[in-house]
Amino acid sequence: MTTGHNNRFPLLVGDVGGTNARFGLLQREGEQPVSVRVYPCADFAGIAEAVECYLSGIAGERPRRAAIAVATAVTGDQVQMTNHVWQFSIEAVRRSLKLEQLTVINDFTALAMALPHLKADELWKTGGGKAVSTAPVALLGAGTGLGVSGLIPGKGHWIPLQGEGGHVSFSPVTESEIGILQFLRRRYEHVSAERLLSGPGLVNLYEAHAALKGVEPLPCSAADISTRGQDGTCLICAAALESFCAILGTVAGNLALTLGARGGVYIGGGIVPRLGDYFADSPFRKRFEQKGRFSSYLAAIPSFVIMAKYPALIGAAGFLFQQDGVAEEK
Repeated sequence: MTTGHNNRFPLLVGDVGGTNARFGLLQREGEQPVSVRVYPCADFAGIAEAVECYLSGIAGERPRRAAIAVATAVTGDQVQMTNHVWQFSIEAVRRSLKLEQLTVINDFTALAMALPHLKADELWKTGGGKAVSTAPVALLGAGTGLGVSGLIPGKGHWIPLQGEGGHVSFSPVTESEIGILQFLRRRYEHVSAERLLSGPGLVNLYEAHAALKGVEPLPCSAADISTRGQDGTCLICAAALESFCAILGTVAGNLALTLGARGGVYIGGGIVPRLGDYFADSPFRKRFEQKGRFSSYLAAIPSFVIMAKYPALIGAAGFLFQQDGVAEEK
């Protein structure tokens, strides 16, 4: 449904993950979102209820358009969250919220669209050389799940990838990782990269390392494992966290080679930005470059950790604005 320019703002923007839903308002193109609120997804029966709760607490004109990123594949009107129970019809939600337009995209597609708009102080470089401005860009990040996307340069704009690369098969590199794969194959029919590179994946790694050491694992959350792994108070947690960073490096290197991402590799999600200096000293970069004859190719590619607070909100809006531009050209 097309809308006139007078109906473009305020624009509701959202970023819905497996754990939290974030909403904000955009008053003008190019500005930062305002009135940002974060809600636990578990507090609501569905996405429409979460959005309505947000809108009911915001003063001013009610938005007529919305761009919302969700942590799952979006291939049609029916959306089923991968790591949460919500499922919905985009059209039904649009009608329920009395919106003229509702655009729903994958959360990492939205995050990819935010990359060209991030400032230098919102990125932390962790290695490599200088980005090639005309080359593709790779993006991945671990949180409740593992998101993967990228940007391909087009004519005057970027083309975001809308894939589900987090569900590619896990490929072990070391003997220890072969053991981890064998452990997880007894638990899952398909051991995807997400089964290791996510919050639940970090727990899987901890339990796998405990099994390989022949010790009984303690009840631990991903946050517990991350904390104890960094401070060294638990050797099994430390091994799990080290494996997490190494495997992330391998997956990131695979993605960079696949896309020819000499424009850089960007790491988002909720886990890595919280690791700080630990991540800089971790095996991530070594494993990223560890590709035999193409090691020097990867050594030149810069890697960045995204430190911006709500980048997917900007990216969701950017996707919608780009679609507006395409519609106007037609």
